[in-house]
Amino acid sequence: METKELPKVKKQLKTIQLVDGTFTPSEASDVISALLDEKINFHKIQRLQVWEGNHKCNTHGLDGRIQQLIKEKQLAKEIINEARAKGTNISINGTLSLKFVD
Repeated sequence: METKELPKVKKQLKTIQLVDGTFTPSEASDVISALLDEKINFHKIQRLQVWEGNHKCNTHGLDGRIQQLIKEKQLAKEIINEARAKGTNISINGTLSLKFVD
């Protein structure tokens, strides 16, 4: 019996252009807040699911990520407020990089 080796899947980097454009401060605020709020809620749901399985579980990693995202949201607000004060628009380029991992 002959054995054939399966072809290996290339570990290529794939990208998705999530956001790309110039926005007014109000539009930029809406886009960035929506993205960050969604990510914060994702981690809150993960934390709740872990907690439901074990009320004594350690959620420090998830708590830390949530706090980090909240700080990033505050930083974004400061940048947007600065653009608003200067009367300028904001260019946003948000790319997701995806790759297969073993």
